[in-house]
This record gives sequence, structure tokens and C-alpha cells, in this order.
Amino acid sequence: MHTAPSDTEPVSRTAPPSGSASRAGRALAQIAAALVVTLLLLVVVRLPWAGDLGMHAATIQRLRHSLLHPGNPLVDADTPSPYYSPWMLLLGVVAKSTGLSVFVVLRLAALAGLGLLVTGVWRYVRTLSAHRAAPAPALLSLLLLWGPLLFNWSGFLGLNSLALTVAYPSVFALGLAFHFWAWLTRAVRGRTAWGVWLGLGALWALILLCHQFTGVVASLGGLAMVLAARPAREALLRLGAGLLLGLLVLWLWPYYDFFALFSAGADLEAIHRPLYQDLAGRFGLVLLGVAALGFRWHRDHRDPLVLFFCLGALVFAAGGLTGHYSWGRALPAALVPAQLAAALEVVSAGRGAVRRVWACVLPAALAVGAWTQAGTLGYVVERGALPGVVAEKYRTPWVGYQWMVRAGVRYGDVVMARTFPARQIPAYGAYTVAPGYPDVFLRDAGRREAAVERYFADGTGAQERRAILREYGVRWVVGGDPAPWLREVTVGPGGQTLYRVLP
Repeated sequence: MHTAPSDTEPVSRTAPPSGSASRAGRALAQIAAALVVTLLLLVVVRLPWAGDLGMHAATIQRLRHSLLHPGNPLVDADTPSPYYSPWMLLLGVVAKSTGLSVFVVLRLAALAGLGLLVTGVWRYVRTLSAHRAAPAPALLSLLLLWGPLLFNWSGFLGLNSLALTVAYPSVFALGLAFHFWAWLTRAVRGRTAWGVWLGLGALWALILLCHQFTGVVASLGGLAMVLAARPAREALLRLGAGLLLGLLVLWLWPYYDFFALFSAGADLEAIHRPLYQDLAGRFGLVLLGVAALGFRWHRDHRDPLVLFFCLGALVFAAGGLTGHYSWGRALPAALVPAQLAAALEVVSAGRGAVRRVWACVLPAALAVGAWTQAGTLGYVVERGALPGVVAEKYRTPWVGYQWMVRAGVRYGDVVMARTFPARQIPAYGAYTVAPGYPDVFLRDAGRREAAVERYFADGTGAQERRAILREYGVRWVVGGDPAPWLREVTVGPGGQTLYRVLP
């Protein structure tokens, strides 16, 4: 009968290697992990803008003005939003009570999320191996063991991706997920009080509310821990109680209907299709972890990381085969266990040639991954100070629209803008006519997008343009052609002209 290791018992009972080479390798891994964390802390200071940062800033803007009825974060409409999570509500309270700017609050969120992530990885890895050197290579593998092609997406832990998303709720949720797995692993290994299981249920619901896709990953990981441990009937009853409490929390959350999201997948498939492209280039180095999982399976057919990987790979493959591309967001449920397995194999592969080979192959793979993501340095060092080959890998963050605020755009004003500016403008308090991101609760999103397209189309007449502006209460226009009913106010970066709509 399979017996799970205790909190202080390593997965492998093989004695750790001795000698100066081994000690030097452990010290090098710890130094490298510390440097990577330091780099991310410096990134928080700069907080590069790309992707969804404007959405999360807009969410805090709405909550700081109305905690109870914030409305849609992007457009002037009274709708719920899945972005109004418990974590964002707390950040809104911080912004409202302290008067701090939204971007300062986002930096605080980034620090909290990064802290949760690092400590969560440490705690979870300690349930998998008692070797004191294990957490450092585990963290490095999660951040660097990806592929030769750069890949950035929220909920994915690549170094460059994390640098761009460190203030996102997905990072906070990932940190909670690692703590959840560590807590659950300890709970299923022994007799645990009812309160612990209820706490686990509440934590599971919190992760799902804060970032739904990461909640799926956390759920798959939790299922793997339970299947691996084969807990007693009493523990299963308490686990059931925790699940019921978690479902109750999800049902009672007042800011949006969590269960309504299950019918919203069709609106998200197109934007997630790229997750199924260039798999070898983006994730090729993870094959090393898949090999490590094979070794772990050979030693234990109910290894939790093996089960975790299989569940994640199954959901990801099912999404690709059925056209449910949003299921691709479950891919971290396959990546994380493989990356952790690659790192843990260094400290659990036993003595001799196998360990020596693994201790050479993993650092080489990590070096390739680090080189792929070397452009991350550009977020803390001026591009001109970087070596030319590194500077070529750097991608300049978005400029932002602070210049519009200085020109007179105020909180609650409606701005006519195309999709790209619409992803940033609400971060400063204004609304746009159409949302810059898919919105599953905004029923007239398609109509709004069509209105923006018609307004900026070459063949649209003056009367139709003015009718669109009146319909949506537009006070400002970014870009487009001048018109008698528009007064040019300023020109921003990239030659973007800001017009005020005349009465």
C-alpha cells in the first residue's frame, strides 16, 4: 500500500550527495534564485505596462469610487464583472481609504502577489522533498524552464511573463494556489481538524473568484494531491464539507455570478487559440520535466506530480481537440508539475551517473530559458545600458495615457477610441464607448464595437458620426479626422490627437 511521505520525510530516501561540487551547486542555485527574485522586485518599481494592466487599474478605479456599486470597469454601464474579486475589492478599499494612486496600489499588489508566490512555492516543494536545497532550483525551473521562443500570458510563470503580469490578480491567485496545495497535501496525509478542511474550501473558492483560470489549475492540482494520498473515509467526508463551503462562497459572492461564467466560454475561444500554437518553441524545454515525471512514475505510480501533469495535459488536449481553446488556460496544470519534477530530480535521482547527468542537463536548459527571457533586464535597466544582443530581446512597454488627464479628461468622461487605446484609457478613470477586452456580462458589447468601427470608418457620414457620439455621451475623441464639432486639444505620443466634442 502506498504511503505518502511525512512533512519532514523526503520523497527519495537516497542520501544527498556529498562533496564540494554538490555544495557549490546548491549555493549557486540559491544565489541565482535570490537574484531572480531581486530582479522581479526591481520590476515592481518600474511596473511595465503591457497586456491587461489597464483593466486591473480600471477595476480599482471603479471600486475606489463606489465599493458597493462600481458598475462596468470599462464602459459607462451598470453591469457586473468577474474582475470584481475579493482581492480587487481589498485593493479598492486600500485605494479609497489611503488616497494612494491606482498605480501605487498596483505596486503594493505586486509585492503581495510575489511574496505569496515565492513562499507558496517554498511550502509546496517542502511537501514534495525534505531536501533543503530543493526550493531554489524549483523556483528557477518554474521561471526559466520554458522554451527558445518568448511566451507571455497571465497565469503562466515564465520570468518575462511574470515581470509583465506581477501586479495581476493571476499572480496573487497562483501564490494562493501553491499555498493551497501545500496545505491540502499536509491535510490528506494525516488526521486533520474540521476547521482546516473548511479553511481549505474557503481558500479554494477565493482562488476561483480571484482568477478563474488559475482556479481551474488549483482544482486540478488539488484533485491530484487527493488521488495520490488516498485519504481515509473520514478525511473524504471532511473534504466534502470543505467543498460545499467553497461552493457556498462562490454562490454568495455578490459582485458577479460565478456560475454564469460556464456559459461564457464561446466568447473567449478566439483569443485563446494562440495557446495551441508553437508548442515546441514556447514549451520545448519542459520536455526535460516530462522525462523527470517518467522517473517519478517508475518509482511511484501514484506520484502527485505525475497525476497533476496527466490531469492538466488531458484538459489541455481536450480543449485543442474540441475547439474549446479557452481550456488551454489549464496548461499550467501540466507545466508546473513537469517543471517541479525537473528540479526535484536533481536532489532525488540518487548517486552516480544519473545524478551527474541530470545536474548538468538541468542548468544547461535553465541557461537556455534565461537567455530567451534576457530582455526582462530591460524593465529595470535602461535599454542603452544593455549589451546589444540583450537589448534586441527587450520589448518596450506601453506608454500610457496620463497625457489625456493633463489635457482635461476627467473621471467618468466617455472617450471614443479604437481598441488599443481603449485598453489603457479606463485606467485613468474615463470610460470608452466599446470595451478594449472581451466582456461576458456586457450584453451590447457587439453593438458598441460596431459603433466604434462605424465612427472611424472612411465612408461614415457626419450626421451618423454625431449621432453615435450623442448616443453614448462621448465627450472626447482620440484619433480620427478633424470635424467642425470637434476641437483639437493636444497631441499625445505617436501623434494621437485628442479632440473635445463641442456641444
